[in-house]
Amino acid sequence: MIQRRIAPQVASLLAQSPAVVLSGPRQVGKTTLALEIAERRPATYLDLESEIDRARLAEPELYFADHAEELLVLDEIQRLPGLFEVLRGVIDRGRREGRGDSRFLLLGSASLDLLAQSGESLAGRIAFAELAPFDLTEVGAGHLDRLWVRGGFPDSFLASGEEQSLRWRRDFIRTYLERDIPQLGPRIPAETLRRLWTMLAHNQGGLLNAANIARGLGVSGATVGNYLDLMVDLLLVRRLAPRVPNLGKRMVRSPKVYVRDSGLLHALLGIADKESLLGHPVVGASWEGLVIENLIGLAGADVEPSFYRTGGGAEVDLVLTWPDGREWAIEVKRTLAPKLERGLRSALADIEPERRFVVYPGSERYPLGEGVEAIGMAELCAELS
Repeated sequence: MIQRRIAPQVASLLAQSPAVVLSGPRQVGKTTLALEIAERRPATYLDLESEIDRARLAEPELYFADHAEELLVLDEIQRLPGLFEVLRGVIDRGRREGRGDSRFLLLGSASLDLLAQSGESLAGRIAFAELAPFDLTEVGAGHLDRLWVRGGFPDSFLASGEEQSLRWRRDFIRTYLERDIPQLGPRIPAETLRRLWTMLAHNQGGLLNAANIARGLGVSGATVGNYLDLMVDLLLVRRLAPRVPNLGKRMVRSPKVYVRDSGLLHALLGIADKESLLGHPVVGASWEGLVIENLIGLAGADVEPSFYRTGGGAEVDLVLTWPDGREWAIEVKRTLAPKLERGLRSALADIEPERRFVVYPGSERYPLGEGVEAIGMAELCAELS
């Protein structure tokens, strides 16, 4: 069993709040984590994709009253959106009776609808946590290459071989496109969405050009925006916003787009193993996406991620901004001999971050000059965590 980094956070939120929403993509390990938490206390688990379990909630207020002293784990909560109104009354009544925490753990595939429904109905009564695929601090630095090639979804990472891992990821993509996404809203042609996802994979880490994508798909730019919003809401794609300070400079204002899980990226591009990856044009962008995704996840929800790029060539791959205004600037290089290049120097002079790093595949930590450190991914992940 790989211990999930977020487990203590979820337990802490349950101790402070009557309801916690644990969101994340399908097959990321939400149910496993929830059952592990439930083993430590009286609890009941209901899978709302099961007709039998949905039938138990035909009279939800009566069912909740019968289990008032237990933690109720409701999986795939988006299948019964009407429950949110019921939960509000149950939680308020429980507070008046002295039961103000650890009542409900709600699991759901991350979607805008789920978060909006819970936020409107349960404002002030609910906390949120996001479970992402495995990160490097969870699997260990010795498994970095496996994490990079296979990605962090548990069944892919823990598969018995590369072929089995790739088959799982291809099945995962097919299931998402043909079954899961159509359940969340208006039906979207699976083949169109697959082409969009694949186009984003080929442009991993590139600036979003919705007009070009729209022409390639034969749809409108607004439709591309709606499709992309859905992929972002499902935590399958990251849209990294530009940092746009008031410098009087010509800034890049388009977001950069990444397929969040490197294993899914490779499956979309037909990359089966590390040897194939090292010979593929996406290798640098794939490494950049892996590093950025791990660092953003470890930095926490209060830290705002962005990138910095000017029309004059000043650029840094990732800027982490803390609520108190502190900033870290992080450049990602897939080389064992990183250098302090002119574009990075210029960007650092513009934004003046507190700390400055170049992340590279090696393990030695050493200064590059001008306050910049070369550092391995594992060490920087450990420092953030």
